Amino acid sequence: MKLHTLLILSSMALAANAQDADAQKDFTLDGELGVIITSGNTETTSLKGRLSSHHEMTNWSNDYVLEALYKQDEITNDSDVQETQTTAQKFFVSAQGNYKLENPENRLFAFASYEDDRFSSFNYQATIAGGWNSSLWDHDNSKFSYSIGPGYSFADTDEDKDVGGMIVRGAIDYQWMISETANFKQLLSTEVGSENTKSKSETALSAKINGSMSMKLSLILNHNTDVADDVKNLDTETAVTLVYTFF
Repeated sequence: MKLHTLLILSSMALAANAQDADAQKDFTLDGELGVIITSGNTETTSLKGRLSSHHEMTNWSNDYVLEALYKQDEITNDSDVQETQTTAQKFFVSAQGNYKLENPENRLFAFASYEDDRFSSFNYQATIAGGWNSSLWDHDNSKFSYSIGPGYSFADTDEDKDVGGMIVRGAIDYQWMISETANFKQLLSTEVGSENTKSKSETALSAKINGSMSMKLSLILNHNTDVADDVKNLDTETAVTLVYTFF
């Protein structure tokens, strides 16, 4: 199943909320960018970008994420010659729509994601899932929600082999407003399947510089249980980025 098929399924899962377009209550959009360029004894170029959006409506609560990572390093090849090579290239997009039930703290969710990581064991990984979403609490300074439900995961390995199967997806989202200018966030998700179990953790601490600009320190862990022999199961990413809140 290719990317265009995933996007169609994602659109079908989320399109039902179009009727709430005129009842918009809250919409946020954040842009995140981090750039590192070094020269001299070591030459490295790293670029990390992210767009995240939350849309709160009468009957729906939706989240969208778009991430990209690119890195170049100067290395010494087998001929003892220095050359610049791409050492990281990653693209990730996800969308989740939560339909509110009679008790708005309880919801039904539809989720879809697509990841293209050039230096993993997979040409791409994609997931669709649906199930139960609930907010355990939503206070002025903190909130905690979780999702759990069945789905289907499919991927194309670096050996051009298509793999896929049923999964169970679980996720938690914890946010704590430490003060008016500081915020802590912990996101954790896992997709348990017979072929592979894919897990992701993001821990982030952000502090406002002014009304729209923040500085963010984040640690992201990506883990796959089934990878090639020459590929590590765990990828880690530590970043300091600037975040701009558009609205």
